[in-house]
Amino acid sequence: MSKAPHHLAIIMDGNRRWARSHGFDVLRGHNKGADTLRDVARLAYQANVSWLTVFAFSSENWSRPSVEVNGLMQLIHRFLNSDVGELIDENVKFRVIGDRDQFSAELVNLIEAAETRTSANTGLNLTIALDYGGRQEITKAVQRLVSETASGLIDPAEINADMLKSRMYSAALPQVDLLIRTGGEQRVSNFMLWDISYAELFFTDKLWPDFSQADLDQALAEFAMRERRFGGNGQVKNAHLKSVPSVGR
Repeated sequence: MSKAPHHLAIIMDGNRRWARSHGFDVLRGHNKGADTLRDVARLAYQANVSWLTVFAFSSENWSRPSVEVNGLMQLIHRFLNSDVGELIDENVKFRVIGDRDQFSAELVNLIEAAETRTSANTGLNLTIALDYGGRQEITKAVQRLVSETASGLIDPAEINADMLKSRMYSAALPQVDLLIRTGGEQRVSNFMLWDISYAELFFTDKLWPDFSQADLDQALAEFAMRERRFGGNGQVKNAHLKSVPSVGR
């Protein structure tokens, strides 16, 4: 790919609908979605994507049925227990962004261990957003700056966009170049609101567990055709990315 996005973000929507359409319980859909993420991460890196960030569990998802929430937490546990060695072998640098306060101490320890063990890796930067919300991220960053200002650590006149970004969960992440959302919805759902300010958007009706190499290739190909501008006055070709033709939900 001649013009791959440096930072690709994905809202992995449709796991539950995929499960129900096949007569499975919803956790089967989440497990299938985890398999898809493994495949897409490899394909994205092969396509010269350096950063991949995925929305796995939003701050609003705690309101889902407890069986589903507990099953998701167990899925994350299993991934961190069994797949970190594979991340190391494949040179993946792993991060989690979001609020960790509601996670068990065991899960937080597993997250921190995975981040530490992969910190020296130089391949794909894989970031999982867990208990994450874009508004919450910005609010907490502002609260930190207010606290630091009140304590005299910083001068309010020095506060700028870069300083605010440095207090966010995503402080280490670059701006998103391309945001893909699967599952047919055409909204950003409170995901990385700061970092998608100038991102290109690609929506597909394909449910996440069915998202394939062909789907990724189409999104990357359309991104490569874009002539991006960042608030400038230059001419832009293909001002709106096309969506993949509907395949039903």
